Amino acid sequence: MSEPTLLNNEIRDWLMDCGLFDQLLPADFATASGYFSISTVAEGEEIFHEGDAGSFMCIIHTGQVAVQKTNSDGQRVTMATLRSGRAFGEMAVLDGERRSASCVAASNCQLLNLGKDSLEKMLNDAPKIAAKIIRALAVSLSKRLRMADGQLLSQQV
Repeated sequence: MSEPTLLNNEIRDWLMDCGLFDQLLPADFATASGYFSISTVAEGEEIFHEGDAGSFMCIIHTGQVAVQKTNSDGQRVTMATLRSGRAFGEMAVLDGERRSASCVAASNCQLLNLGKDSLEKMLNDAPKIAAKIIRALAVSLSKRLRMADGQLLSQQV
């Protein structure tokens, strides 16, 4: 295995700090870091658009991201504002469907990115680590779905 680069060490540290992957061991973070990349997005910049093919997911390291959907009048409505440690875009990466919402940088952001191709490569190269990452993403999605279910129920009462 090659020596870790400064960038890989930074990615490893960001992955350890995000709180999503508590089940990973220190060595797992080092391995996983080779499959992620870092991007910087300026406030107001669209990260991806509702309906686009989903080729990557992100984890917010710094900044805020607005999740927006287009309503029946063609207006964008902000559904949520995500902060540091939150993942977004993972649904399209995991299920292969188109983006269910647009995501726009609500402030200057630093993001960790995991491409669909990189996830596939990790599944081949390091399947146990990839499985832990996919499981953590599934748990995160499950929590969000349960929260949305609770919100829908409270609106019906």
